[in-house]
Amino acid sequence: MKISDIVALGLWPQSKKTTTQKGISQLEELGYNLFYIGKNADLYTCPGEEQKVLLVRSDRCSVFDIPLNLEIEGKGIWQTAISNSGARFAEESGIKTAILSETVDQSLSVAPRCQLMELCKALEAEIDGEVVQFEFIFRNYLTGSLFDATQKGNDPYGLQLDSTLQEWYKFDTPIFTPTTKGVKDIPLNSAKVREKFPEIISSLEKLFKDFTQYAYENGIIVVDTKLEVFVNAKGEWILGDEILTPESSRFISKEKFDAKNYISMDKQILRNFAKENSWKEKAKSLKAGEKLDVEVPASIKNEVLSGYKTIHERLSK
Repeated sequence: MKISDIVALGLWPQSKKTTTQKGISQLEELGYNLFYIGKNADLYTCPGEEQKVLLVRSDRCSVFDIPLNLEIEGKGIWQTAISNSGARFAEESGIKTAILSETVDQSLSVAPRCQLMELCKALEAEIDGEVVQFEFIFRNYLTGSLFDATQKGNDPYGLQLDSTLQEWYKFDTPIFTPTTKGVKDIPLNSAKVREKFPEIISSLEKLFKDFTQYAYENGIIVVDTKLEVFVNAKGEWILGDEILTPESSRFISKEKFDAKNYISMDKQILRNFAKENSWKEKAKSLKAGEKLDVEVPASIKNEVLSGYKTIHERLSK
C-alpha cells in the first residue's frame, strides 16, 4: 500500500507532513518505504495491499515537544520491547490492539525496533457540538496539572474533587480524565464521555486497574496512563501503539515511591535535566525543522536507559 492510498482512505492526518527521504536500506530493499519521520520513530508503508504500516523506533530523543540532536543508544530497542509487552497485557485482557503479531524478518539488524501495525482511524464523536478525537486518561494519584487545577478550585473534568486534597492523594478507585487529541489537549467532561462510550471506558478502566495491580506486585507504581482508541476496517475499537508504556504512562519504582521520591522513570530524568539547563528558553530561537543542540552527560543517558531496562524486566509479559 502506498502513502497516497493511506491518505485517500482518510487514514493519515493532513497536519502531519510526509517525507520523500529514503529510509533504512535493509527495509527499502524489501519494499518498505519511509513516508514519515517522527520525533522518536519513523513510519514505512508495507509491500502488498494490506492496510498496515511498519513503525521503527529510533534512538532519537525529544522533551516538551522540542526536537533534539540527542540520541541515546539502545533506547528504541527498549521502548519497542516494552510496547510489545504492554500490547500483550491488553490482548490477554481481551482488548484488541493495532500491533500485529506478524513481524519483519528477525535476521534484520533493525528488527528489534520494528512493529507491524494495523492501519485504523482515530475514534471520533461529537461532544458539546464539536466532533473531537480522544485521549482516555486514568489516574491513581492526584498530581501534576490536575493537582494544580484542584488547588485553584478549578474542575476541568467535572469530577468535583475537594480542593483540600493533598498532592499524591491516592484515589480509592481510578479517576477518568479524558481530553481531546490534538495540538493542544483540552479537558473534557468525564461523565459526558462515559455516556458516549460506556463499554469502552468500562473495559479500559478494568485494564488499568488490573495493570496497576500487576505492576505493583512487580515493584512499580503506576501513577497514570493515557490510552488512545482507534477503529479498524471491521468497525472494531482497538488500542493504538503506546499501550501501558513509559511513553503513555508515569511509572515510579516502588522503592523510590515509598521513599517519597516521585520522579518517574526514564523520560522524567531527561525532562529534569532539560529544566535545569533551560532547554525551553533555548528552543524559542529554533527555526522550523531545526533541532536543539544539547550536550547530555553519560550518567544521564545511562540513568534513562536504566529506567527502561528496569520497567521491561519488571513488567515484561
